[in-house]
Amino acid sequence: MSVSRRLTRRAADDDAMSLRRVNVAILVLLAVAFLIIVQRNLLNLNDFLRSENPDAVPGMILPFESEFSPELRPDLVRTGEKIPVVITAAEERLGAVVAAMNSVYQNSKANIVFNIVTMNDTVDHLKVWMTKTKLNNVKYKIIIFEPQLLNGKITKNPQKLDSVKPLTFARFYMPVFIPDAEKAIYLDDDIIVQGDIQELFDTSLKSGHAAAFSDDCDSASAKGIVRGAGNQNNYIGFLDFKKEAIKKLGMRANTCSFNPGVIVANLTEWKRQNITNQLEHWMELNAQEDLYSKTLAESITTPPLLIVFYKHHSSIDPMWHVRHLGATGAGNRYSPQFVKAAKLLHWNGHYKPWSRTSSFTEVWDKWYIQDPMRKFHPVRKHAGDK
Repeated sequence: MSVSRRLTRRAADDDAMSLRRVNVAILVLLAVAFLIIVQRNLLNLNDFLRSENPDAVPGMILPFESEFSPELRPDLVRTGEKIPVVITAAEERLGAVVAAMNSVYQNSKANIVFNIVTMNDTVDHLKVWMTKTKLNNVKYKIIIFEPQLLNGKITKNPQKLDSVKPLTFARFYMPVFIPDAEKAIYLDDDIIVQGDIQELFDTSLKSGHAAAFSDDCDSASAKGIVRGAGNQNNYIGFLDFKKEAIKKLGMRANTCSFNPGVIVANLTEWKRQNITNQLEHWMELNAQEDLYSKTLAESITTPPLLIVFYKHHSSIDPMWHVRHLGATGAGNRYSPQFVKAAKLLHWNGHYKPWSRTSSFTEVWDKWYIQDPMRKFHPVRKHAGDK
């Protein structure tokens, strides 16, 4: 082979080697650039999720968007099975939820975790109350409720809109707020617990039942206790049985209704049966067809629950939901001895224990904790009262 040919081949080999090196360098640069882009995207995503208000993501509440209570002193930490309690905290009723939680916590040694569902503008006030009072020993999680979640699900009738309180629907979304819990208790804010909440949590639910409620009709164990306590104690008091959508369900109008102010929920079964989706379906249908009774006097959350849980719910011991204390004449209906023996008292009705005209306000006063920010005052109390 001639010298010139060998030189030509060597030059070609050198060129090929240089090209391969360039290709390898380009691939390395591309890989580095790709990794940088991925890292930046992950960082941007993390910043987005933890942006200005990490608790408020419209339409969705996720575990990492909740704010947990500060670290407790080791000697104050309660152990054992967790009892998740879901309760709402409206700014204008913040003293009520504080009294309710205090009564739950002080009457039990159980490992209670309060999941407090509230609006964004109430968080700071709530946190001061939780950290600057005797409640600083309590385990809690603050969850922001976004009203956008209810778009298309509640009436747009201006005459009825004022009565719609977004937080009242929080009970529909319990599995979303506490996705890891298998069982939970929901409590209205106008309650006082006098028994050990562990007993209520241990309520046995029948197989296939996602929730237990307290029935409104008289029962053998409650005869004479709830008789005449309210005008609505059956389905016809809550639903319009003239509407076709209600007729098709085949429900009996005189079926005993129940009160959803206290719920013991099997959240595993709740999720399996898609209870939340079912409730939203009936909310949307009502917004379109006005399915609820024209004489509906109280909670607009009750009708969809009555439909979804028709003859498919377990019962709560009546002493764990003694209600209608906020109704006219409650002071004459219940004896002081009976009220003292009740495990849970519920001031459902127009007259609340922090107002002027309610019955058995002394029971509520026992658990009320003065607002450290001095914004909330029971109406009958002076600003300096404790």
